[in-house]
Amino acid sequence: MSEIIVKKEADEEEIITCVCCGNRIPEEDLCIFNEECYCQDCLDEISFVCEHCGDRCENEENYGDDNTDVCHYCYENYYTRCVECGRVIHYDSSRYLNDDYDGDEPYCESCYERESSVRYVHDYSYKPDPIFRGNGKRYFGVELEIDNGGKDDDNACELLDTANRDCENIYIKTDSSLSDGLEIVTHPMTLDYHLNSMPWEDICNMALKLGYMSHKTKTSGLHIHINRSAFGDTAEKQEECIARILYFFENNWCELLRFSRRTAAQLNRWAKRYGWKETPADVLYDAKNNCRERYTCVNITNYSTIEFRIFRGTLKCNTILATLQLVDAICNAAVSMSDSEMTNLGWSNFVLGLDIKEYKELIRYLKERRLYVNEPVNDSNEEMGEE
Repeated sequence: MSEIIVKKEADEEEIITCVCCGNRIPEEDLCIFNEECYCQDCLDEISFVCEHCGDRCENEENYGDDNTDVCHYCYENYYTRCVECGRVIHYDSSRYLNDDYDGDEPYCESCYERESSVRYVHDYSYKPDPIFRGNGKRYFGVELEIDNGGKDDDNACELLDTANRDCENIYIKTDSSLSDGLEIVTHPMTLDYHLNSMPWEDICNMALKLGYMSHKTKTSGLHIHINRSAFGDTAEKQEECIARILYFFENNWCELLRFSRRTAAQLNRWAKRYGWKETPADVLYDAKNNCRERYTCVNITNYSTIEFRIFRGTLKCNTILATLQLVDAICNAAVSMSDSEMTNLGWSNFVLGLDIKEYKELIRYLKERRLYVNEPVNDSNEEMGEE
């Protein structure tokens, strides 16, 4: 500790000088910091006052920036930095593009306004509040992956303008499984809404115009989510229906493989089967206890939906609609049938029981794939005019 410099004049008046500049300090301007005497100007040069806790600290302990002075402790516990400009911001003032700070990057107010105003492609984790389109109990959420056309906002804006011209139907995300593409995600919609109000034809045409492909890539899939509540009012009823869906997939795997336009190798990687069992309950038990991952033909790991992952991506509108109708028909069978009836449901009886008026697009597609009659089925993948 430096000595306080004291000088005595003739009248014995005590004089205190600044330890930094040596100038005399009037009593009303005396500042004590770290047990040293400073004038106000020198004290302001060598130290700062933390804007959060109000303590004065040496400049070396300033973890703030040109706009904010903050000590190390307060910075570590109450502040972060804008991912765009690096500005120090309080947690309470941080903004997040996904409206969810968990796993997202913080922005200051000005950077947030700039980024959010032009950002059309969201991170993979982005999940907005769902907007339910149409009236019914069963809702279909579609994830359509398109690739080889870019990940930029301009293309996403074109697709959003096309799909959301009347109301918000879709949003767009990135997906690490794609080489250079986007994932188009719909809000939950009834089948009727998908068929009659969702502009699928225009979306597919716009994606093709922008240079995207889906079927003709090795990466793209067409995934369909169904709300669990559509299968019953209780968890027990829902699980019984889901068990019958899983059994249908195992019992009709070869036909579904042909329908999917994927190869067996692709399905084994992205949407593998659970394995045949004698009863629906046995398939579900095995699925829940021995295969707890989402890369399965029917992903049951989500809390509020089940996800049909078997289908290859496409930019052919009729194929999208036919796939939605197939999922709907499978769900109808699972809800209306008993376990014993489901075990006796072969592919021929299933497709011949389809209502021609209700499932027009599906029956057309089944005929294109030679799946509408009981013909031999192989595992080959045919493009059948996709894109």
